[in-house]
Formats: sequence, structure tokens, C-alpha cells
Amino acid sequence: MLQLNPPASGRVLLHACCAPCSLAIVECMLQNGIRPTLYFYNPNITPEEEYLHRKEEIIRYAQLQGIECIDADYDHQQWLNDVKGLEHEPERGARCLQCFYVRLLKAMQYAHDNGYGVVATTLATSRWKSLKQVSEAGERAVFAFPDLKFWCENWRKGGLQERRSELLKQYEFYNQTFCGCEFSK
Repeated sequence: MLQLNPPASGRVLLHACCAPCSLAIVECMLQNGIRPTLYFYNPNITPEEEYLHRKEEIIRYAQLQGIECIDADYDHQQWLNDVKGLEHEPERGARCLQCFYVRLLKAMQYAHDNGYGVVATTLATSRWKSLKQVSEAGERAVFAFPDLKFWCENWRKGGLQERRSELLKQYEFYNQTFCGCEFSK
């Protein structure tokens, strides 16, 4: 089991992009005595049916684990405004960095308003995403909240990637084939 060292004590809010990316992280956190609250804020996902399917799956996983799942608002039009001018950027380009920042900023605001001390994200699990960008976006987002710590862990190490695959089969979760935005298809 991977030994975790969160940056500070306090409640952990885990921004969750989907159930598959959350599986091994939540299991590892629970095994290390950390009981996260999942925070589902992903206005980048389109079409809305795809968003709803992913939301249902993360709620199902939270219920199976007996942990709380916060369902934040879905506002795809606002997200489009937030990434305006970056539509033609390649994957892992400036659009992805902005997308991570927007989503993590919202998570930071929720954490600040609701007494959490630490914010982490499942965005750092995907081999298709840049860990450097996730870290940069999280550090930028947390800057406005001195009471919070951003916990950027490489959730791909310590056997977690393999465990994710095992749990995905075990729970039979829907496993999407793209990050969710129309520009990544």
C-alpha cells in the first residue's frame, strides 16, 4: 500500500473527474486513515448525457464507499467562456491548463467556504494529462486561499494505476474514452 503524506491536517476535499479515476485514490486514502469528500465539478464534459452518466457513476461509487459526494453545478456555457480563444489548442496545451485551473478554483472556493484544509484532485491519475499542468493549476488556484493546502500527488505510482484497472473491472464502472470536452474528441 502506498503511504500517503497529505500536506496538512484537516478534512480532505477530493475533486473527482470521474469514478474510474477516483477508485484507487479513494481506496488508498481510506487505507491511510483519510476520509475524503468527493467534489464533482466538471463543466467541461459534453454532451450533458455524458456528464450525467459520469455523475451517476461517481455518486454510485461514493455510496459504495460510504463517503460524501458533493455535486457542484453544471454550467458548460460558462466553461466555454472560460476557455474562449483556446479551442484549437492541442491536448496538454493551454486549454487543458485553463480547464484544470477553473475546476480547481471552484473546488478551492468550496473547500474554503466549508471548512476543509486540503484539496486534492483525481486529474493527476490520467496518463493522458500532464501532472505538471495539474500541479500548476492547483498551485495557482490555492493562492487565493491561504487557509488551504493543495495536495498534488502522483496518483499513478505505487501500484495505483494497476489497482485502478482491477477496481474498474470489479465494480464495472463506465470508463470513458475522452476527457469530456468537445475539443478533446
